[in-house]
Amino acid sequence: MGSRFWEGQKRDRGVPTEERLHWRSFLVKLGADNLRRAKNEELFVASHKSVYIVYTMLGDVSIYVVGKDEYDELTLSEVIYVITSSVKDACDKPPTERLFLDKYGKICLCLDEIVWKGLLESTDKSRIRRLTRLKPPTDV
Repeated sequence: MGSRFWEGQKRDRGVPTEERLHWRSFLVKLGADNLRRAKNEELFVASHKSVYIVYTMLGDVSIYVVGKDEYDELTLSEVIYVITSSVKDACDKPPTERLFLDKYGKICLCLDEIVWKGLLESTDKSRIRRLTRLKPPTDV
């Protein structure tokens, strides 16, 4: 059960490779220290370099949400709740790593409705569900 990170290509533009690698290694260490003993969907909060991190385990998948300024830990907690709900809806249950990868296209569509170009777009579960039904997962 290795950790996988959802990293949309659009979200990586403009972020130097060295910084991405720093964050990836930081999040892997953070998760290794805390998520091993975590209950399903138990939220953890951390801060690093003036940003907030809210993270959890959903089935076999680690989910991290990072923000700063107006995206504080309270806002990120709401966002991670919508993300975990959307992933469970897409997979019909808390995902195994294999199920997550099988449903990856649909999960990406949900995530694009929640966060677009680094900004919070929607936390309305019914709207997200409705909009993702309109797009085939192959268009991701």
